[in-house]
Amino acid sequence: MNQTTTWDKVDQYITERLIPQDSVLEEVLSANQQAGLPPFDVSPSQGKFLNLLVQMKGARRILEIGTLGGYSTIWMARALPSDGQIVTLELDPSHAQVAGANFALAQVDDLIELRIGDALGQLSQMKQEGVEPFDFIFIDADKPNNPNYLQWALQFSRPGTVIIGDNVIREGEIINKNSKDPRVVGVREFYDLLAEEPRISATAIQTVGSKGYDGFVLGIVNS
Repeated sequence: MNQTTTWDKVDQYITERLIPQDSVLEEVLSANQQAGLPPFDVSPSQGKFLNLLVQMKGARRILEIGTLGGYSTIWMARALPSDGQIVTLELDPSHAQVAGANFALAQVDDLIELRIGDALGQLSQMKQEGVEPFDFIFIDADKPNNPNYLQWALQFSRPGTVIIGDNVIREGEIINKNSKDPRVVGVREFYDLLAEEPRISATAIQTVGSKGYDGFVLGIVNS
């Protein structure tokens, strides 16, 4: 059995043992696939990981940068109290349309504000609107802009805000200082900013599974 096959089988084992079958989430993934969205959704075990982090934080306000079809959004929304809110940002109107239908299917649309357009432009607009800080921020959009997203995330944070960044290992390419891949360059700059930024304490966790070899950054904004 090769390594990748083992990862897939272990992911399947974890999902079968710890994540109850959910027809709604299965429909969401099917809708994303039928709409031709790229297969960048988090895995079920990663979705539940986000859900548990939101619960542990006791978050009421979440910012998600990068919606895609809304699979991760739904996992996080399900962890919110009835008066909670997720603001999620999506560049592509067609992706946003699919996500909106998925939110309605999952009956969490009343908890979600879906904003469409360039994320940096949306974040700037939110600043002008005086949007309140968030308790939990999930960064999962175009990787070259990760440093910019982190800087904005800090502006929308308060002491204790949890910041998560996805896809920050890139099959191990982050250690290649000569990489010309803009996604790798963006993630390396993201690490540099985290290392130099006194307002946040962070670490990274490598992951393997059905999504391959990658990982998360986990940080908390200091008091």
